[in-house]
Amino acid sequence: MTWGNKNPRPAEKPGPSEDLGGVFQTLGDHFPAGLPEPTETSDASSDLSAGGHGSLDPDGFQKIVGKSSVLLAVLNLVRIVAPTDSTVLIEGETGTGKELIARAVCAHSRRKERRFVKMNCAAIPTGLLESELFGHEKGAFTGAVTQKVGRLELADQGTLFLDEVGDIPIEIQPKLLRALQDREFERLGGTQTRKVNVRLVAATNRNLEKMIANKEFRSDLYYRLKVFPIRVPPLRERKDDIPFLVDYFVRKLSAQMQKPIEEIPAELITALVACDWPGNIRELENFIERAMILTCGKSLEAPVSELRQAVATPKSSTEGFVLDEHVLRIVRRSIENLEAMRPLREEILRVLRETNGRVGGANGAAARMAIKRTTLISRMKKLGIRSNERYRPAESFLSPWADGPSFQEAE
Repeated sequence: MTWGNKNPRPAEKPGPSEDLGGVFQTLGDHFPAGLPEPTETSDASSDLSAGGHGSLDPDGFQKIVGKSSVLLAVLNLVRIVAPTDSTVLIEGETGTGKELIARAVCAHSRRKERRFVKMNCAAIPTGLLESELFGHEKGAFTGAVTQKVGRLELADQGTLFLDEVGDIPIEIQPKLLRALQDREFERLGGTQTRKVNVRLVAATNRNLEKMIANKEFRSDLYYRLKVFPIRVPPLRERKDDIPFLVDYFVRKLSAQMQKPIEEIPAELITALVACDWPGNIRELENFIERAMILTCGKSLEAPVSELRQAVATPKSSTEGFVLDEHVLRIVRRSIENLEAMRPLREEILRVLRETNGRVGGANGAAARMAIKRTTLISRMKKLGIRSNERYRPAESFLSPWADGPSFQEAE
């Protein structure tokens, strides 16, 4: 895949004094290398050994994209706790990348050559969860026609990752607590006590302390899990990383879809930075995928109007959220860049109105402005003026399209 030399990638974390419009508008020169994610019982170190754009690849944090201070603080905690065998509890909202942090802990541990066994506690029916975790003997219950080895036993000498640990039924929690404390358990329907040596990493998006107050989670298990807590920040707290994440997802999807994208408009990145992203990185990735599907040219096109409801609205949560000064400077400078382009935008709009939205042809807007039709179309894309959409002069770059002349090519 070839990327234009006029589009260098944002090589470093943007600072408040940089021209972010230029940084946001461009893509880089190479696509990050990536290997398939390891299976539930794979050697996790292989997935975290190669580098990626915006990641700390010399230290083995592949697919963890970003350079914000809050993310670097999390990765520093990973480096500290990984060499030990201590239990790690990863807390964070859905879509923040808790599993990647768990895999990074495993990849930097002494058990990195051993199995990394994952179990999503929320995805397994309650009646089967004990069997999946601890295994069962033949005839232990109706349908148990063969012996089954559980995830805990599979992870012996390796790492067990319990995702959504808050969804484990309270009646199973004492058995898990015993396995963690005494490193022994029995299979369902069995009498033989089995010894295991497992490093546990757990993750949850739920408030376990509140669940304890509601008697939905055992306090003794909670304190056993919370030996070394790591909080993964939501995307709204690491907005410096959004340009790098967008760049990474565009590259990945460009390769998958075989659709080369050479430019990301500055106003699009400004809108993405201003959005709260309640679904965090997962929501951002899905939005970029939708934008890639809608894009017809080499400049990324996205339905920015869909973001309007989520922009700059503080979350009504226990922690709350206020944009810090650094993020505000980023947004302000990006808006200033858009304001600097306003005269050119207004001139193009004026000529398009005079030509009833006709771009090409002898009487089209390009001819009146004495520029090539392709040059005018390129400028329209950069300024967010679309040839097949309606336009009304707006108060801000996020205002919706309204009734107005429809810009179109000459027949």
